[in-house]
Amino acid sequence: MCGIVGFTKFNHKFTNEQEILSNMTNSISRRGPDELGYFQEDEISFGHRRLVVVDPEGGKQPMSFTYQGVTYTIVYNGQIYNAPELKEELIEAGFPIDSHSDTEILLKAFIHYGYQVVNHLIGIFAFAIWCDQKKELFLARDHFGIKPLYYTEKNGDFIFASEVKALFEHPNVESVIDSIGIGELFGVGPAHTPGISAFQDIFELKPAHFLIIRKDQTYQEEYWKLESRPHTDNLDKTCEKVKYLLEDSIQRQLVSDRPLCTFLSGGLDSSIITLYASQYYQKHNLGKLSTYSVDYVDNDKNFVKTDFQPNSDNEYITLMQKKLDTDHTRIVLDTPELASALEDAMIARDFPGMADVDSSLLLFCRQVKEKMTVALTGECADEIFAGYPWFFREDALKSNTFPWSIALDERQTLLNPAIAKSIDLKDYIRSRYLESLSNVQILDTDSSETAQKRKISYLTLNWFMQTLLDRSDRMAMYNGLELRVPFCDHRLVGYMWNVPWDMKALNCREKGLLRYIMRKELPAEIVDRKKSPYPKTWNPTYLKAVKGMLSKILENSNAPIYDLLNRSYIQEILETDGKAFTRPWFGQLMTGPQLMAYLCQVNMWLERYQPRIKI
Repeated sequence: MCGIVGFTKFNHKFTNEQEILSNMTNSISRRGPDELGYFQEDEISFGHRRLVVVDPEGGKQPMSFTYQGVTYTIVYNGQIYNAPELKEELIEAGFPIDSHSDTEILLKAFIHYGYQVVNHLIGIFAFAIWCDQKKELFLARDHFGIKPLYYTEKNGDFIFASEVKALFEHPNVESVIDSIGIGELFGVGPAHTPGISAFQDIFELKPAHFLIIRKDQTYQEEYWKLESRPHTDNLDKTCEKVKYLLEDSIQRQLVSDRPLCTFLSGGLDSSIITLYASQYYQKHNLGKLSTYSVDYVDNDKNFVKTDFQPNSDNEYITLMQKKLDTDHTRIVLDTPELASALEDAMIARDFPGMADVDSSLLLFCRQVKEKMTVALTGECADEIFAGYPWFFREDALKSNTFPWSIALDERQTLLNPAIAKSIDLKDYIRSRYLESLSNVQILDTDSSETAQKRKISYLTLNWFMQTLLDRSDRMAMYNGLELRVPFCDHRLVGYMWNVPWDMKALNCREKGLLRYIMRKELPAEIVDRKKSPYPKTWNPTYLKAVKGMLSKILENSNAPIYDLLNRSYIQEILETDGKAFTRPWFGQLMTGPQLMAYLCQVNMWLERYQPRIKI
């Protein structure tokens, strides 16, 4: 896992080129604390920060290889899980393989397969390859955008990086937000529209896309998407395939030359990951598997049962830890830490995010990193197996908007009335919603219920899951920790996409099919446990802390967010402890305190990146 940066010099040369490249690369040093590397030619500059996970000596980057007189150079962030199979194919094709690094495998696979190499990869990746003969730059991103990749084009030159902060180290890149940026921040945030950012003219390479850059031409192509097909497997065959794909994905992701663990919350998803990982460790005599969980000071005392979070995790964690005999570490965070880490979490994302849901993961990963380099998590199971309440709630299904964010009137009211006259957040959200739904393939054979749930699934996979994947990558990599997400394997997701609703929600339950598959392998208490999301603090001192932070911002007329907000409405939110926002404003966990924290993060973001605002 690493960070990558680069820029072309087709039209402009810089006398301080090395300084620019160094500044860009060093700005993402937290993604790769172990090694630093550069590559420069007349038309291209690459920078690389490395987190060593596999083959410390054989995986150094940037990496070059000359084949039939043509030299190819790669910078790469990610992990190719089918590298062993690709290695065999390359050896058979006559390529020398000098290491067990997946970087070498990926570079030579590109030389062998060309642009279609992306269709041969199982893994998480964002990479750039320069061909010196063609003077051509090739970039690609994995199927679900687990690894980030941003770019901009300025004055005929192309600039890219793993994180937006690195782009701003290039002299041609300016920080600007316009009405689209306001729509992203206050309308869909902390999610974002695939392919764009809140900054004007700064884009992300969409998941499952590759990009080719030449001096006078840029070409982008989607190489994979969810394909709707009739599902012909019966229940037994479906269970068999899902179990195989899931176990195969988990086992592939247990490869590491550095210490590895799993996150164990006692929920179904993390218990499945830990079960298969533990069995793999036992089979290969790797010793005890390390597991980690997160909790908060006084959470048991302050816990409040809700529809979204029906019980706490601790008893279930203990049950699984004892069953699998793992080496378990319980990390306990305190409320002041969550508030003070909001700024670091924003910096890690380069955008306002999921408030303490972000900062808690950042602090959790910081402590896990003290002993571990790689962690497997159960993220993405809810999106793939229909685990969220909005798959079942009529108010969400009939909302005609993103079902995790149905408080549209309240969002519009957040804006300063003068700004709200020219920026209609409801229109912006609706346009993005309809734009996304237009890509859903509905089959003539789909029942009305399956068709409806396809739409919700598509939105969840392409919007909500992207937000959580972004959170996972940024909070972990900010601490030099690699997070792997075995459920988010494109083979498994592609198969589950076509499983009909009555089978996916077997026994009318969230993740019904997954529960049925695991009924003989996990304790009944785990299999039958109602879905409970990532744990959050219930300590009332968190509300007090973020309320105080936001109050200070409102008192400061020089605060950059001051003129963007409807201050009377924000005051009402403060006076009611967030209850003026009557529903979770994003997902299941983000209620009044998280809204206050998000607005604080927006202000921090404006202070740090100082964008020129064009409205």
